[in-house]
Amino acid sequence: MKVLLVANADWGLYNFRLPLARALRDQGMDVALVCPEGPYVPRLREAGFRVLVWRMRRRSVGPVSEAGAILHLARLYRLEAPHAVQHYTIKPIVYGSIAARLAGRPAVINTFTGVGFPFLDEGLSPRFRPFLAPLISRLLRGSRMHTVFHNPEDRDALVRQHIVSAGDTSVVLGSGVDTELFSPDTREREDGIPTVLMASRLLSDKGVVEYVEAARILRARGRQVRFLHAGGDDQGSRVAVPGETIEAWRREGVVEFLGHREDMPALLRQASVAVLPSYHEGLSRVLVEAAATGLPLVATRVGGCEAVVHEGENGYLVPPRDSQALAEGIDRLLGDADCRRRMGHASREIAEREFSVSRITQQYLDVYRRLGLLPGEAEAAEPGQKPPEPIPAHDHDKEENG
Repeated sequence: MKVLLVANADWGLYNFRLPLARALRDQGMDVALVCPEGPYVPRLREAGFRVLVWRMRRRSVGPVSEAGAILHLARLYRLEAPHAVQHYTIKPIVYGSIAARLAGRPAVINTFTGVGFPFLDEGLSPRFRPFLAPLISRLLRGSRMHTVFHNPEDRDALVRQHIVSAGDTSVVLGSGVDTELFSPDTREREDGIPTVLMASRLLSDKGVVEYVEAARILRARGRQVRFLHAGGDDQGSRVAVPGETIEAWRREGVVEFLGHREDMPALLRQASVAVLPSYHEGLSRVLVEAAATGLPLVATRVGGCEAVVHEGENGYLVPPRDSQALAEGIDRLLGDADCRRRMGHASREIAEREFSVSRITQQYLDVYRRLGLLPGEAEAAEPGQKPPEPIPAHDHDKEENG
């Protein structure tokens, strides 16, 4: 069996998909990775995987370039003749599903890391939705199609909109966390100034503006605290924070912007509180990493954060786009060291119980088993789900040859 894992960015494959790629390879599958050219492609190859470079630009919406991206992907699928393809995020889901139909219809696993555009009521989404929603619904349905969501709220939203059928979906909570790499600092934290850490790309919908404003509010109250932000810009995104805004924040100095960091385990161990005020989230990897490190959390009340932050147990949830509520949530933890310790212990227990990389990877392998792509029995499906039909090998061979 050959499978292609397809993403819109090489860094996403490198940071989030390698555990599944390795697990599929360990099951005897021929695994290749598909993405645009980028700085992480050599690292993917060093990890032992073939990388097929896909000519696609994330920000482009021009009809000629987008049609070219679909046709190029279809050509890759015809040349590789995979038994299955797994797409991550909306462009690969739409373009990859079309390409799969053009190339002979391998089994398709579409993975929504967050519903995002075109299902959010912001920007150009409402204008495009009447055209895209019926197309996406058509693409996501079929005997060889299965859709994975990173939280139940996203799945329920698309079921309500009749985009997908509940029986052809699964919920897998993210991509998992290495609980040995991300682990608490066993040393007692030194008394001193607490540190609040937000880690994300510099995108407006991650809540960076609200984080900066919350820092201003707490500094104005006289709180002695360091506010850090780790993460680089992403000018390939339509919601990237403008460079001049970031420079103005740097000069202001209320938040220390550290840029992209490769040492997140060590950085998280230096923090007292982890924060993510995102507007929407599939399943927040950084919150899971912070939980595994034993940190109390403050995040927004959206599906992909609620799955990690259990209100009052390991942190607090606040409304999105509300810097005042965010400041209050952070302040509650800053003023109570015992509460921070108690919630930090709870975070670690939740991460070990629900988000270990081995547990999450097994859930993905179960999806492959349900599709007949791996031997063995999958665990029982969630209520309301039916097992997908197995993929007959002779059908694939017929399509591969013609």
